[in-house]
Amino acid sequence: MQVSDLVVDCLLAEDVEYVFGLPGEELEELLFSLRDSEVTFIPVRHEQGAAFMADVHGRLTGDAGVCLATLGPGATNLITGVADAHLDKAPLVAITGQGGRERLNKESHQKLDVVHTFEPVVKWNAQLSDPEGVAESMRKAFKLAEYEKPGATHLELPEDVAAEETEDEPVPVRRPVSRPAPAEEALREAAAAVEDADRPLVLAGNGAVRADAAAALSTFVDATDVPVVSTYMGKGALPDRDERSLMTLDSGAEEAAGGAVESADCVLAVGYDIAEHDPAGWNPDREKTVVHLDSEPAEVYAHYNPDVEVIGDPSTGLARLADAVDRPSGAWCTAAHDRVYEHATRRPDPDEPLTVANALPCLRAAMADEDVLVSDVGSHKAAIARKFPVYEAGRCVISNGLASMGIGVPGGLAADLAVDANVVVGTGDGGFLMNAAELETACRLDCSFTTVVFRDDDYGLISEKQEAHRGEAFGTELGNPDLVTFAESFGVEGIRAESLTAFEDAIDGAVGGDDLTLIDVVLDG
Repeated sequence: MQVSDLVVDCLLAEDVEYVFGLPGEELEELLFSLRDSEVTFIPVRHEQGAAFMADVHGRLTGDAGVCLATLGPGATNLITGVADAHLDKAPLVAITGQGGRERLNKESHQKLDVVHTFEPVVKWNAQLSDPEGVAESMRKAFKLAEYEKPGATHLELPEDVAAEETEDEPVPVRRPVSRPAPAEEALREAAAAVEDADRPLVLAGNGAVRADAAAALSTFVDATDVPVVSTYMGKGALPDRDERSLMTLDSGAEEAAGGAVESADCVLAVGYDIAEHDPAGWNPDREKTVVHLDSEPAEVYAHYNPDVEVIGDPSTGLARLADAVDRPSGAWCTAAHDRVYEHATRRPDPDEPLTVANALPCLRAAMADEDVLVSDVGSHKAAIARKFPVYEAGRCVISNGLASMGIGVPGGLAADLAVDANVVVGTGDGGFLMNAAELETACRLDCSFTTVVFRDDDYGLISEKQEAHRGEAFGTELGNPDLVTFAESFGVEGIRAESLTAFEDAIDGAVGGDDLTLIDVVLDG
């Protein structure tokens, strides 16, 4: 067979259903091999969108999402989404085309050293220069992308290699490698630290959701009554209805999680990456006892220098700690939970201003527990993190590693393909228009999700920070098209909401429908 056919057979062996990408001259052999296969190639409108789709697919399913681009500008356009998967620990395999090998020793049209360009934002990458090594490299790319901690990998396929013949076959996919159990000595030290604390607290990070540790976390909390606060990417690790949940580090009317984080004397950090949230924010004086429970050792940072490191499978570690920790019954911060949860779920009066915070209780009420919210990046993201309760692990997708704007619409498309539930995208006008063209892709695929655009005609988060520092903002104002007409030009139903009542009516009608809907939310102030 041709090498391009072998690449597709390897994708099939990995149970890949979709490849998101843009065509290019150097991809011709691979594209026609995809055409003749059971893998669905989805042409998108921008390579960044393709990478974001693969990124969110990987985050929601645990299986590597696949994105495809050509050489030169195609590859560089892909990098932002690949880097997002890298820092958000989402499994992703990127494939880029390249010119023939005879071009690579000299300057030529669109030629860049793509492998070295991708090196800082992937776990591993390589050029497929030898037809007999293609199958091994494909298996390695998927194995490393999906193995804890997951992330992005990249393969470059020169066009002449794609057209060559090979007798190779896909390397068989074995069951995932089991993560080792934590060391008993470390578990004993961790249990002692939690038992000796007056106000212990679990900090649930991205890994607590990603490593399927949510069930074990609930068991641990039931056994110990230790409360849980999450990072943005750990939302839902413990259902926010639980009286031991304090939502996120930034939740609370005045202080982080109603002041509970500040008063905690021991923090058990489960699946926490410091890229998610600077530990200086919750451990400013470095006085808290910190226990690190994760699949890898902690990063070195003065504000996150754990007293105990429990390295291994997070689920196993939590289960062992649930048996080992002996604490009296009764959560120490029930009052804080009540304040935080009431603050997050209070339904505003109809005549209150239309703000993101006031709109979110209406959005939560319209969505079932299993529905998925994909948040773009901007000022609305902080409001979603603080004031949008999540009741099932993995049902709120927030990029907070790279935290790149523009993930919303492509992420919503990927989520719609990946889950059997309703999907809502929460985005600002800045992030929305970065990849709004993917609405055409969604229409072409007959997707059905709801895009909520919180419009303030400004890069609002930057304005807020500038005003806090200087008392004024500069360089942040935007102009926007008529977003309802814009949506309708794609064949998407467009609705404008200029009051809380109008937004509530719009979101109640849109979520659960069979059509693509965009709600233009005109924010007050």
